[in-house]
Amino acid sequence: MRALILVALFSFFVSGCAQQQPKTFQNPIISGFYPDPSICRVGDDYYTVHSSFEYFPGVPIFHSKDLVHWQQIGYCLTRKSQLPLDKVRASGGIYAPTLRYHKGVFYMVTTNVDGGGNFYVTAANPAGPWSEPIWLDRSGMDPSLFFDDDGTVYYTRHEGQGDGYIAQRTLNLETGKLEGPLKKIWGGTGGVWAEGPHLYKINGKYFLMISEGGTSYDHSVTIARSDSPWGPFESDPNNPILTHKKNPKLPIQVVGHADLVDTPDGWWLVCLGVRPQGGRFHHIGRETFLAPVVFNKEGWPVVNGNGTIQPVMTAPKLPQHIWPKEPARDNFDSKTLALQWNYLRNPYEADYSLTERPGFLRLHGSAVTMSDKDSPAFVGRRQTDFNCVASTLLEFDPKDENEEAGLVVRSNDKHHYEIGVMLKNGKRQVLFRKVLKGKIIEPVKYADIEAGPVVLSVKATPLTYEFSCKSSNGDVQVLGTALTKDLSVEAIGFEDGMCFTGDYFGMYATGNGQKCSTPADFDWFEYVSD
Repeated sequence: MRALILVALFSFFVSGCAQQQPKTFQNPIISGFYPDPSICRVGDDYYTVHSSFEYFPGVPIFHSKDLVHWQQIGYCLTRKSQLPLDKVRASGGIYAPTLRYHKGVFYMVTTNVDGGGNFYVTAANPAGPWSEPIWLDRSGMDPSLFFDDDGTVYYTRHEGQGDGYIAQRTLNLETGKLEGPLKKIWGGTGGVWAEGPHLYKINGKYFLMISEGGTSYDHSVTIARSDSPWGPFESDPNNPILTHKKNPKLPIQVVGHADLVDTPDGWWLVCLGVRPQGGRFHHIGRETFLAPVVFNKEGWPVVNGNGTIQPVMTAPKLPQHIWPKEPARDNFDSKTLALQWNYLRNPYEADYSLTERPGFLRLHGSAVTMSDKDSPAFVGRRQTDFNCVASTLLEFDPKDENEEAGLVVRSNDKHHYEIGVMLKNGKRQVLFRKVLKGKIIEPVKYADIEAGPVVLSVKATPLTYEFSCKSSNGDVQVLGTALTKDLSVEAIGFEDGMCFTGDYFGMYATGNGQKCSTPADFDWFEYVSD
């Protein structure tokens, strides 16, 4: 009898284990506008960096211990001397950084396409501070570093335009200078824009992984290998190893620009991708995704078994580490802004204060507007969820009719929506405005607003934004709605040759061509996701 009971218990235990679902994770691992991920492992810690384009500070850096849960720890570029962005075009500035670690030092190499070309910075602590830039060359983009076993440091990047190729030189770390001629090492498999190269040494072979097809719906990851870092490189017969270009119904699209990392659970890959809404329209930016990689019997990497990724996947077998959740509301009680906040281009310091009125973010509106290729009085954060509400409490009593302040949803200089407070015909009013293709597309809506504080809000769904205000007496007015797709890359097109960012929620103030005489005081900003 006892034996039968033990057999039954054992069978129940085995059956129960067999029925357990494997632990999964949700893609993207870093949501919102965090494109061009590069990953670096140091012991049990993992770090990523991402493109930041015209936003400042530049190159956000994240930390994880399990590849799934990530926490921002800082920026690599926090000073104007590191990141000159004066009047750069929208989606100019910083492109495609690479992060590497070598002998106790972190290296971040990237391109400022409008301000000096390719450079790298270093740090002992990835949270910073980072060094002043060490400038390398001006041509090409997407630089990467590889530290070989013999001490040679290889500098690899894109060269040329859409029909370009991958080129390489060596870097002397002692002098910070490039050495030797620039040599073409691989042209890819025929797709346009052979870019985003990363060189690795795996199982005695040199692997060169790149992206092709442009960073849109033909985006693909391809790989080649050689016995020498200089080639000749043999293309993987199964290229591309990652692409969704032939799977338009998958919820994740535009996958590419990948980087590999070796872990105790084998190889993994991070890449960018987008989640289109309402058809082929993506508005919150290119995000960071994760997928497993296994080397087949021929020694080639296979991504997730079939070269695609999914929203829900089996998690890495690493000890789970969940970071404390950031508070939904920022009360501006610190003397410095929290890490989620960015400026547009290099900020004019006189436009901002967290100390003139403690507990408030004070913006001194300048002549610069949200439509100018300049740095308006603006502080914004990425939209990281399709369903969310962004709100702020504003105290602002304009004295002139040119003055306004409020809440903006920004894609770029020519595409943004505002709800704000201004003086019109001698009366304090709340306004709602849509700017697309650089023009106000509908009559601006106005409504009377009582004196005193006002809460401005934007409620986001996958397809719409709804703009409302709540006056000091508690009355709520909905000013209007706008389509998310009108702020998407697909709707905007590639103005000035590019459009690579995602939507921001931000606070702004402007004198519309003149300096404001009245400051705008923001008591708090709240971001709540479903």
